[in-house]
Amino acid sequence: MDLPDLDALPALIETGRLRLILVTLDDAAAMREGRRDVRWHPQYPRPDDVAAAETVRTGTNTFGPRHVVLDRLAVGTVTCHAPPEVAGPELEVGFGLVPDARGRGVATEALLGYATALEALGLRVRGAARPENRASLRVLAKAGFTELRGSDDDGHLVMARPAVVR
Repeated sequence: MDLPDLDALPALIETGRLRLILVTLDDAAAMREGRRDVRWHPQYPRPDDVAAAETVRTGTNTFGPRHVVLDRLAVGTVTCHAPPEVAGPELEVGFGLVPDARGRGVATEALLGYATALEALGLRVRGAARPENRASLRVLAKAGFTELRGSDDDGHLVMARPAVVR
């Protein structure tokens, strides 16, 4: 299988309520340095968002982290842990939201929108969560991650979306 280029995903992915916007080099620097941005929720970025921003090295990797934007404010991130050129045709995704955005289906909507865009390129998608993190496991299940793959070396349960038949 030919793997998609680093710029293969659209720069903007939109869902019903959300915009998934690439974290820019400037955003990543601000997040690392603790600078605030008026486009960010007061609880954003969380430590996990900053860790995701650490992976931004160029402005051309559309598989890099994305701000999850709700009502014009970034409330979390969704990302691939590695681009297809590193990970191959199955990518692991991660996600997280500030506390104020939780419990409203935002994480599920963001993850589903992101996974759908990845699958449109012929990629498989998986996610992982600690067994005690019931909220993340629910989000994965609601976003169609129904294939249980067991656990990884860190004890996370690994779940994948079924392959898309083309």
